[in-house]
Amino acid sequence: MTASTGQGFDGRRYVEFDVAGTPVPQGSKSIGRTRTGQSFVHESNRARLEPWRHAITAAAQHAMGAGSPLTGPLVLTVVFRFGRPKAHYRGGRHADELRLTAPHLHDKRPDLDKLLRALGDALTGTVFTDDAQVAEVAATKAYGPPGVHVVVAELRR
Repeated sequence: MTASTGQGFDGRRYVEFDVAGTPVPQGSKSIGRTRTGQSFVHESNRARLEPWRHAITAAAQHAMGAGSPLTGPLVLTVVFRFGRPKAHYRGGRHADELRLTAPHLHDKRPDLDKLLRALGDALTGTVFTDDAQVAEVAATKAYGPPGVHVVVAELRR
């Protein structure tokens, strides 16, 4: 895991880190009621989502160190990486080589917006106080070693 924080030449702070593992999207939520009438929210993929969020939060905390959350409007730059399917590789003695037609960008499920929602929730309280601070986003889904690379930086006010 690589992590760093710093300050740009113009004084704006930033944080940058990597998290290994297959990215997990935010699931659908449903509201239910207990027998006593209490309402609760059920996350459809909670078993996979919670460990992913904890991994992101841990990496963010490591990168932030003792620093305070970033302030003001923020820019989020993120690359979600997914492992390649076997069909992207050649066969026979060249089975470890990519086909010339193998794509670079990942255009399959999960949806990018759901991946961003899970990431934003995991970063809230560590990198920033509220994910509403994110005013600009540059997000990509690509093939590579499974994981995510995150950069969050303060924007000029």
